Formats: sequence, C-alpha cells, structure tokens
Amino acid sequence: MAIHKEDYVLQIENYKKGLYRIAYSYMNDQTLAMDALDEAIYKGYLNRKKLKNPELFKTWLTRILINECLQILRKNKHEILTEQPPEETSEFFDGLPLKEALRKLSEDLSKIIYLRYYGGYTLAETSVILEIPQGTVATRERRALTLLRLELEE
Repeated sequence: MAIHKEDYVLQIENYKKGLYRIAYSYMNDQTLAMDALDEAIYKGYLNRKKLKNPELFKTWLTRILINECLQILRKNKHEILTEQPPEETSEFFDGLPLKEALRKLSEDLSKIIYLRYYGGYTLAETSVILEIPQGTVATRERRALTLLRLELEE
C-alpha cells in the first residue's frame, strides 16, 4: 500500500525535528545536516510507493537519512568540517563534556546513543534502522552508557 502525497507531507511534519537531530549527530554541521535531511525527504518522496508497510515509515525514512548522511560524509571526506556547532544547536548536546564524551565513543556505540536518546527511537526501531539484532542494540547501549558515565566522571 503506497503512501499518498498528503500523507507523506503530514508524516514528514511529524518527524522532521527528530530526523534533523539524527542528521546533525552524523554531520555535526547545521548546513550539511539540512542538506542530508532535504535529500532524504526528496528520495523518500520519490520512493514512497516502494514502502510496503506504512507503519514503518519513520524507520524507513530514518534509514534513508542515515544512508544520505554517510554518502555526504564519504563525498566530503577530504574537507575539514567545522568542529564548533553554532549556538542554536547546543540544545542537542547537554554541554561540551557530553559532546566530547560522545565523540570518543566508537561509531557503533555512538549510533545507538544518537538514535535512542536524540532520535527517540525504541530498541526495536533502532534494531531495524541499524539492521542488527535487538539484543545487540541493548548490549551496545549499556556499554555506551557505561563508557559515557566513566568519561563524564573524570
């Protein structure tokens, strides 16, 4: 069952903020995050008829967004990205110590934290998005939180 244009637009409005937070967590740059989000929304719109289960819309579009972020990062690999986020984006990080601690995590662990806590996804949704078993998500989340706790205590 395909998603109609109007339904697609309504779904995007519901999830846009969370999707932006995920894009920003990958890109660490407002402009690149918006570019990735725009491109993901466009690609999702073009392929909306391929989505077989509309209940998985958020997960499906998040997967498109993550792939778009990774593609942009690969393309811009040799460019130096800004390390200082603008003041308005500080809401996505609870302060510099947390931001630095998140950067020290491996990519596998940081993806879990970004999706679960900044994206608001459940264990099951995170499992589908990252295409790994739900038990692996839970294990990585516990490990990441332990490492963050240790890092922030220092």
